[in-house]
Amino acid sequence: MPYAEGRTYFDADSHLMELPDFLVEFLDPGFRGVIPPLAIPPMAAPAGGATPAERMARLVAERAHEPERADELARDVMTSGKNYDALGAFNPAERTRALDLLGFRAQWVFSSFSAGQVFFLRDVAARYAAARAHNRAMAAFCADDPRLLPVAVLPLDDPAMAAAELEYALELGAQGVWVPAGPCGGRSPGHDELDPIWARLADAGIPFLLHVGAQPIQIRPEYMNTGRAQPKDWLGGAENVRSKDLTVIHQSSEEFLSVLVLDGVLERHRGLRGAAVELGATWVPGMLRRLDHAAEIWARSEPELRAFTRRPSEQIREQLAFTPYVFEDVGALIRESSPELYLFSSDYPHAEGGRNPIGRFEASLGDLAPSVRDAFYEGNFVKLLPSAAA
Repeated sequence: MPYAEGRTYFDADSHLMELPDFLVEFLDPGFRGVIPPLAIPPMAAPAGGATPAERMARLVAERAHEPERADELARDVMTSGKNYDALGAFNPAERTRALDLLGFRAQWVFSSFSAGQVFFLRDVAARYAAARAHNRAMAAFCADDPRLLPVAVLPLDDPAMAAAELEYALELGAQGVWVPAGPCGGRSPGHDELDPIWARLADAGIPFLLHVGAQPIQIRPEYMNTGRAQPKDWLGGAENVRSKDLTVIHQSSEEFLSVLVLDGVLERHRGLRGAAVELGATWVPGMLRRLDHAAEIWARSEPELRAFTRRPSEQIREQLAFTPYVFEDVGALIRESSPELYLFSSDYPHAEGGRNPIGRFEASLGDLAPSVRDAFYEGNFVKLLPSAAA
């Protein structure tokens, strides 16, 4: 019996857990040695060795030679293991088995750590070479199961290189394109030179995606200086999200989307779709109100805003969506804004997604109509990626 049953579920957030050679294996030869093997955060690596690399090697060897471990994980796919220990965390064949047991119609598959390595490389040429390696690796992981929807990465620093990489990613079969939530090589995302990117995505029917990890996730270190011992994150280390970090983790994405809207990108490209994933959603109703106020007030002095045929909140309801965290009250968010805005996600196999995301979301949806549930679990995803319903 699968975990999810009784309706159609599309999962807007899942991950693969990369092995250290994830990027290196797929790099063009000229960049071998320029981009190092992926550094697995110590707190994320499985137990059983002195260093994260040793622990990874031991895990891969165990999984390859001990199929009974996969059988054990399969008995309760949502709770038996998380992160690298989960069924299908890094093995594509196992992932197909995991998806059978999860019961989702399809799921976007994001990388876990390598996108940060791509986006934060200082050398622009190396950044795009790493992006190409990442996108090849994601396509390879998802190649044998059409339910696994690979998410490519796309730096926007150089418009010409971005356009070329976008075409390559689409040829590879990317079903979502992850862009960093920040200035694009000294440009606004609404800059004229980037318009061909948004137009191409709209034409291809592939959404752009924002996701945690493409920008710093922690609050400025000065705010952690209290004169007392600093708290650990929820994994017991110091490199992930702490309570103060949670309060600001969405801000760069809210800024990016607000600028995108006010620069008229959604107005010009009505076929463009996008989503903010694993960034929570309690900030969304406030953003809608702020953007409507901004457009109404500054339309007097900004001709582009005066030319809008739809309010910003209408543009967002028609073209964007957001994944609430499992601990957020999605029912309250829907009542405060609109049922078209929110997406179900499991975050499998990350521990942050919890052991029963459907149960937690169902509790907050309460007595909302069946049509609202249909939109949350299925319809809003298909709105972003119509080909997923084929």
